[in-house]
Amino acid sequence: MSRLQNKSVLITGGANGAGAASAKLFAEEGARVMIADRDAKAAGALVAELQARDLDVRFVHADISRPQEAETAYRAAHDAFGRVDILFNHAGIIIVKPFLECTLEEWDELMDNNAKSAFLMTRLVLPEMLERGKGVLIFTSTTGVRAATHLEALYCASKSAMHQMARALAVEYRDQGIRANLICPSFVRTHHGEHEIEQLRSYGVFASENDVNAMQGRICEPEEVAEVALFLASDASSFVNGAEIFVDNTFTAV
Repeated sequence: MSRLQNKSVLITGGANGAGAASAKLFAEEGARVMIADRDAKAAGALVAELQARDLDVRFVHADISRPQEAETAYRAAHDAFGRVDILFNHAGIIIVKPFLECTLEEWDELMDNNAKSAFLMTRLVLPEMLERGKGVLIFTSTTGVRAATHLEALYCASKSAMHQMARALAVEYRDQGIRANLICPSFVRTHHGEHEIEQLRSYGVFASENDVNAMQGRICEPEEVAEVALFLASDASSFVNGAEIFVDNTFTAV
């Protein structure tokens, strides 16, 4: 299948987990993919694996929470492909700890990585999308915007800021051909997800695998998140705009 044939995609945080699964799936569907990430080792291995299959996947080393490096990431994609049709704002980090133990530096760190980074990248890519009259923006959010999680006040706050920005973008630019949608995963079998579970357990929250299973049946696989991202990136979702898709197997429904 070629659901993204000749499309140019920029994925932030695409070296690992659901971002890597999305980069792989998008490329298999015909897209040209640029991964922007801080993890050069993981990104290099992924790019080598996919290029060996004659898939057009490339990497730019960038911390997209910093304005100059965000511009470097955008320029790398634009120079390589001539345009960016789809921006997948997937990069993000998490801190799990009691609110009163959180520092101002940690607040800034999460806001920079989870909200400001998406703002910076979207601001760079959006003008060319508006010029063409078409573009797709995808944002990785979290179930925490709907069902707040113990010990994740900073994470929930930073993701909520990004979440509402994405919805506002959908409203503001709908009539100019821009679609902006959100993926809201629960616990996913990635380094990020497993680290989150381990940290929660260290504080006595979600102390067993059975607790996670009770909330969402089982842990989500990164490929399941990637399939939703593919749907939102493709023309199959042409009338989907401003949507929040919870990839959580009823986590937020009960």
